[in-house]
Amino acid sequence: MNELTCTEVSTPRLTTNVWTSGPEDGLPLLLVHGNLTTGGFWRYVAAELPDDVRVIAPDLRGFGGTEPLPVDATRGLGDMVDDVRALLEVLGLAGTGRVNAVGWSMGAGVLQQYALTHPGDLASLTLVAPLSPYGFGGTRGEDGQPCTDDAAGTGGGGANSDFVRRLAAGDASEDDPQTSPRVIMRTFFGAGANAANVDEDFLVKELLTTRTGDDFYPGDSTASPSWPMVAPGTRGILNTMSPRHFDATAIVDLDPKPPITWVHGTADQVVSDRSMFDLATLGELGAVPGWPGADTMPPQPMVAQMRAVLGRYAAAGGQVREVALEGIGHGLPLEVPGRLAEEIAATLVR
Repeated sequence: MNELTCTEVSTPRLTTNVWTSGPEDGLPLLLVHGNLTTGGFWRYVAAELPDDVRVIAPDLRGFGGTEPLPVDATRGLGDMVDDVRALLEVLGLAGTGRVNAVGWSMGAGVLQQYALTHPGDLASLTLVAPLSPYGFGGTRGEDGQPCTDDAAGTGGGGANSDFVRRLAAGDASEDDPQTSPRVIMRTFFGAGANAANVDEDFLVKELLTTRTGDDFYPGDSTASPSWPMVAPGTRGILNTMSPRHFDATAIVDLDPKPPITWVHGTADQVVSDRSMFDLATLGELGAVPGWPGADTMPPQPMVAQMRAVLGRYAAAGGQVREVALEGIGHGLPLEVPGRLAEEIAATLVR
């Protein structure tokens, strides 16, 4: 069994907290976590991976033990891409083409942008419940057409202020379940039916390392003339994923094209065609007043968009494998770590 341990690695950009396991000379496997999590969330997957794999799971800036430098959202997820590249350079792995990479949710968005910025660097990609190549929220249809000119309803202004306040306070309680970080994690990206086999207190402790504010989570926002009267700003985590700043659809034209495995759960409430974190879905449900209707601001079809872009990737000569897990939610690294490890192992380029 491979158990993750932490090491601080200094790079020219920042000091990164890195979770590692396996032999130092093993096959390098980069694991990139998602929003509100850390590299430590990969511990159960790492334990199930082949013994010859060297896991490298950094905490992204704004999360975990990594140096908390501000996030420039105008570059999409570019700050995180450059941080990961700097880490791989220090480790002697950048540009070798030997690194297999797995990204979960936002982390899959980081890898999509990484592949565009450094083509040929990654031997394979496994996208786990991935951020749509069109960003999070504010787009319609499989081709990701913008709903408004300013990406209204996306970015930092969409976060629940009480949830952010409790996150900043390090509140690990279950009081007021609608805004409890513990309950939100458990409900939307936790272990589901596998809860008895994970250490929830450890996961909550990691979750509560998330830095908050305009430069971190959720980020800043601007006023908008369009519903819900708020648009993304230029700083912080949620703005990095707004379609105003993030567009990875050019992965279709990558050369060379690493093989891609797309793993997702059919019961995902975070990245889905009716995400419970998409303000358009919440508006449709009446939870956000004034929704202008599906003709103006429909829920983003995130899964359909991912499938369409990967379909074009395959048509352009790329190798794509889709794995849809029935009844599984967003927290795949916690809910089905063994199955996910199997799919990762099947994708490894040696």
